[in-house]
Amino acid sequence: MSTATVTSKGQITIPIAVREALRVAAGDRVEFIEVAPGRFEFIAATQPVTALKGMFGKSKVVVSIEEMNAVIARRGSAAK
Repeated sequence: MSTATVTSKGQITIPIAVREALRVAAGDRVEFIEVAPGRFEFIAATQPVTALKGMFGKSKVVVSIEEMNAVIARRGSAAK
C-alpha cells in the first residue's frame, strides 16, 4: 500500500508506484470521485472527452437538438 502526507497547503506527493500505475505525470489532471460517504476514488483524467465516443454503441433513437431543448425546458419548469 502506498501512502502520502498532506502538507499545510493541502497538497500531497503521489507515490511513484501510483503515478506509474495511473500513467500520470507532471501537469496531468486527476479526479476525486466520491464512491461512498467519506470514501473517494482517485482517477487519472488524462483522456479527452472524445475518447468516450462509441462507448455505449450506436443510439437506437435519433433526437434533434430542438427535442432535447424542449425536454430540458419542461424539466426545468417542473422543478420550480
